[in-house]
Amino acid sequence: MTRGSGNEKMNPPTPDENRKIAITVGDAAGIGPEISLRAAAQLQPEGKGDIVLYGPKSILAEVAQIVGLPICAPIIDVGHIDRKCLKPGIPSMETGQASFEAVELATQHAIVGSVDAIVTGPIQKEAWNLAGVPFPGHTELLADRTNAEEFCMMLTSDEITCCLVTIHLPIADVPKSLTVEAIERTIRLAAATLSNQLGRAASITVCGLNPHAGEKGQFSYREEEDLIQPAVDRSRRFGINVSGPVPPDTAFTPERRKTTDAYVCMYHDQGLIPLKALSFDDAVNVTLGLPLIRTSVDHGTALDLAWKGEANHQNMIAAIKFARQCVKTANNNGE
Repeated sequence: MTRGSGNEKMNPPTPDENRKIAITVGDAAGIGPEISLRAAAQLQPEGKGDIVLYGPKSILAEVAQIVGLPICAPIIDVGHIDRKCLKPGIPSMETGQASFEAVELATQHAIVGSVDAIVTGPIQKEAWNLAGVPFPGHTELLADRTNAEEFCMMLTSDEITCCLVTIHLPIADVPKSLTVEAIERTIRLAAATLSNQLGRAASITVCGLNPHAGEKGQFSYREEEDLIQPAVDRSRRFGINVSGPVPPDTAFTPERRKTTDAYVCMYHDQGLIPLKALSFDDAVNVTLGLPLIRTSVDHGTALDLAWKGEANHQNMIAAIKFARQCVKTANNNGE
């Protein structure tokens, strides 16, 4: 992770065979199985290392055969799917249930220490809904299963890092979902994580919600004055190096990115649009505030590419390497 004026770089740690990284392969109807297999083949071609795949073994074997890949990691066989119910490119109740079960099992293993980190492949939220899963995505499930009271989503790359105050909400619901406490919590989690990773006090930029950061109520309902500014002020009193609220249309300029270690964004696309424009292939999704390490790809299931041997696995590579780095940092800190 490289940001800020110091331009710090971290060397990715080598895999430790005594430690395990659980890769949940995502929805079987998408590209998750292929990118998981490709990443394992690239990172541990001899089949020995820290990667363990969680998913339906028969489906992974079939995908490997179709796209011409070796299986270079052990497979925890979870999430049975009747092959007659599975068509590549079409998610279903069965694929949703299978991907959910894989995440559930990997989470249980992480909680008891059987694995040191979880890297999640792309799920299809529609399929989870069809399967009756009561969570909109990984983040909410992991927070529930670990009883995490404070958590947020962070997307990070060498170019930019964004932490989100709200996650999967319709735009119309964002303003009423913002609170001083939620914004301050996201600032605090971002500052603690980045400071720990960088070995120095992190610089945080907080985005406004409205055009021009509201222009003192001219283009807003005073969210900046009533919600965001108080959260920034409170964070400063705790010693956090934070600025804002900054107008969103100037927050991500090259000059400001040079002096920003992490952005706190009010809603999903405010952070994800600049992040994906700058780092689509190598950005990593990280859940902050959990008592376990979880990273993820920052893309979806790419159903049009499923089982065709055309999926780009570099995002999965980045997610695995970042998980390894987090494990190394946690071990060095004695956690």
